[in-house]
Amino acid sequence: MPFSYAILLYVSILFLGCSSSKETVTPKLPEVSINNVTKIEGTENTQFDFTITLNGAQNKPVQVNYRTADGTAFGGLDYKISTGEITFNPSETEKTISIEVIGDNIKEGNEFFRVILFNPVNAELKQSFGRGIISNDDEQVPMPEAGYQTPNSYPTMNLVWADEFNGDALNLQDWTYEVGRGSNGWGNNELQYYTAGENAKIADGFLTLEARKDAQHNYTSTRMKTQDKRTFTYGRVDIRAKTPKGQGIWPALWMLGNNIPTANWPACGEIDIMEIVGHEPQKTHGTAHWGSDFSQHKFKGNSYALQKEDFSDRFHVFSIYWELNAIYWYVDDVLFYTLTSNDMEGQPYPFNAPFFFLFNIAVGGNWPKNPIVPPF
Repeated sequence: MPFSYAILLYVSILFLGCSSSKETVTPKLPEVSINNVTKIEGTENTQFDFTITLNGAQNKPVQVNYRTADGTAFGGLDYKISTGEITFNPSETEKTISIEVIGDNIKEGNEFFRVILFNPVNAELKQSFGRGIISNDDEQVPMPEAGYQTPNSYPTMNLVWADEFNGDALNLQDWTYEVGRGSNGWGNNELQYYTAGENAKIADGFLTLEARKDAQHNYTSTRMKTQDKRTFTYGRVDIRAKTPKGQGIWPALWMLGNNIPTANWPACGEIDIMEIVGHEPQKTHGTAHWGSDFSQHKFKGNSYALQKEDFSDRFHVFSIYWELNAIYWYVDDVLFYTLTSNDMEGQPYPFNAPFFFLFNIAVGGNWPKNPIVPPF
């Protein structure tokens, strides 16, 4: 056995030696790479300078084509579309591509586009694309007046309360900011941390709630309520709103029974006037939740979809008409769902009692899922 092992080992070495003596070495082609660029957008147009690097010696000219491609930024709107060809002459190792980014003063999320390299000649692609990351530094939030309007009065009804969000701060006699992450992400595995007003702004008669990426809390947002300050039973509720969109975004205008501290959820009842999951921005959901305890949780509702736009394009009015033993949901005065005390499936009807308002924007959670590319 030792002798046999020695022969096998010798043959193996001999074979490798013979193969090596006949190998033809192919010269390695130089490699082309492109970097990423991050700059503040600004109010004026800005040049994003990408560096194209050639790594390796070459005795022939090297060519490579490039083109821009949309990410969350769009050509013609956020940056100027560009295509071209770059040539490296012998001894040249670095070139620059300048892409013009279009400035504005509108508050929006950070965005990115790509510069893609392709069709290399006399070279290989090591890094085939670079990202241009547009860091937003603006504060102005556009508020289009366009959209649906409802009147401030209705026959046989008296106006009980309204908040037109005049002034420059939230009226804390009516509203309370909820702060923190809640239990288990507010019961839905949501990702955001709610702040005490840092993500809410009142100006020019508009309340703006903002969800944003945050280094400390991952995501921050706003959740505000009228609990123990403004409660209501029956009547008509009109809320005029323009909603955000994007994967993982979850705005809601809703109500809870004011007895929630003692009755708990869902026995207190929940009325979701409007919920939108950001990957379906054209569709709103109206839902009611109830049940004597969590194990008996029931819910029913319906959705309403726009046909030619989504709810982020303009203002719409989300309404309920609420009476003894019945609730009716509307969008822009179009009825799309009705719930009555006959729909309780054997559980108590909790909706003939005082309820309070909640407004919030959640990020992530069981329903909308997590953001892929946060639009903020």
